[in-house]
Amino acid sequence: MRLSYPTNVKIVKVPCTGRVDILLILKAFESGVDGVYLAGCLEGECHFLRGNLRAKKRVQYVKTLLDEVGLGSGRVEMVNMSSAQGQRFAEVAREMTEKIRVLGPSPVKRSKVEGRK
Repeated sequence: MRLSYPTNVKIVKVPCTGRVDILLILKAFESGVDGVYLAGCLEGECHFLRGNLRAKKRVQYVKTLLDEVGLGSGRVEMVNMSSAQGQRFAEVAREMTEKIRVLGPSPVKRSKVEGRK
């Protein structure tokens, strides 16, 4: 089955969303991405027991940080789904892309461009 999701979505595979550190998400924003979403196992079905729960807490923390610095918490999300839900993954990718399009480009990206002038 071929999944159709926006071409601007870049997938970074990790063994478990619990391995995604807060700094990794923040560095993505620092590098100029407009949004990040983590797709983790369904709650209670994590192969690594509680990795997805740790990731969920980290995403909530990043949301507060993004609000504090003025980027907006809507630029980062955590979704739980099973590996058999490929269509759901593509649907969330389209939804997140649309949400980010409405929010507009990251202000970090603009400040980097302005800094180069």
